[in-house]
Amino acid sequence: MQTTTRLGRRWIVVALLFAATVINYVDRQMLGLLKPILSVEFGWTETDYADIVFTFQAAYAVFYLLFGRFIDVIGARWGYALAFTVWNFAHIAHAAASTLAQFMAARLFLGAGEAGNFPAGLKAVADWFPKKERALAVGLFNAGANIGAIITPLIVPVITLTWGWQAAFVVTGLLSFVWLGAWLAFYRTPETHKTISAEELAHIRSDAEPPLTHRIGWSVLLKRRETWAYAGAKFLTDPVWWLFLFWLPDFLSRTYGLDLKGFGPPLVAIYILSDVGSVAGGWFSSRLMKGGMGVNGARKFAMLACAAFVLPVVLATSVSNLWVAVLILGLATAGHQGFSANLLTLPSDLFPRAAVASVVGIGGMAGAVGGMLMSKFTGWVLDTTGSYTPILLVAAGAYPLALLLLHLLSPRLAPAVVEEPSP
Repeated sequence: MQTTTRLGRRWIVVALLFAATVINYVDRQMLGLLKPILSVEFGWTETDYADIVFTFQAAYAVFYLLFGRFIDVIGARWGYALAFTVWNFAHIAHAAASTLAQFMAARLFLGAGEAGNFPAGLKAVADWFPKKERALAVGLFNAGANIGAIITPLIVPVITLTWGWQAAFVVTGLLSFVWLGAWLAFYRTPETHKTISAEELAHIRSDAEPPLTHRIGWSVLLKRRETWAYAGAKFLTDPVWWLFLFWLPDFLSRTYGLDLKGFGPPLVAIYILSDVGSVAGGWFSSRLMKGGMGVNGARKFAMLACAAFVLPVVLATSVSNLWVAVLILGLATAGHQGFSANLLTLPSDLFPRAAVASVVGIGGMAGAVGGMLMSKFTGWVLDTTGSYTPILLVAAGAYPLALLLLHLLSPRLAPAVVEEPSP
């Protein structure tokens, strides 16, 4: 017990957020991994697959916004539990789908539930961590996305080749409910957690903000430049991650002739590099802040460094060696995750804790809308040209543009002034 207390209950919270994000991305990525065999079995075109992805992203966009507000009202504990339950049942429901419409319906409910993952997770980080540790905490739990992407190509082919693709959805879905019990058993806010030490609580609240006497509505948040700085950067960069997540197996299949048995090692290598990027990006800005740099300089310098790692991704279509392409793609995904670890921290840097999930919801909706456009663009380009080059050109330019937009809208990353309503 002493060792656990000394390490801090807040790191157990991060471990739970990490585990939920692993599950989230296993569920999200599975369809992309199974795309080659499902396309043959059901006769999907690239546009059909893009429409399935589009349906997921449309639901994700709407419910990201709604969950953000809902979680600010109800709190992370029950908000996360509800989101998890919805998405996990929807994941299992894929096993019963046999038509394009049924797959789209399953993806719709999956997107609705999965939309609660990051608003709840970032709300929990804002509740449990002081600002100087938040980017690291976000980087650690966001690394679960990469672990999920690593686990999927290792376990799904085994289950699929042994029992069929339907079993892959059922087995992974049923096992995931273990997390729900652990979350409900452990998670409370720091002030109401029975086993937290006074020393850790004081550390968590070392930069505590004054309590608000009113709720902060969307109408207030949408008037703030800081909200649009975050949302605009999400709109530009989230689609690139969607691209990696849903189309990397197809890219490897088209370019290097890989199949379900061969996807594993390249995808594992790519997402291991992503994991390094997620943790390193969050650690880097936190380290700069501990060294005396302000939030503005630390976050933006870290994001600039991460953006540089994405730029070479356009070369991935022109190299003949599989593992050189894997390295280029891995550096790009690492750059995205490091950039994202810092970007995801901005709502808690710029807004009171009572508004964090709402701002995350607004930004997440913007990112999902961007992802919807990217899905349509990708399906159209592949059906028209069969080439990933135009798609990767767009991906390479997204991060410098996002950082420029962020800087123009919030030059100092100063906390937003949230006015008290008039009496």
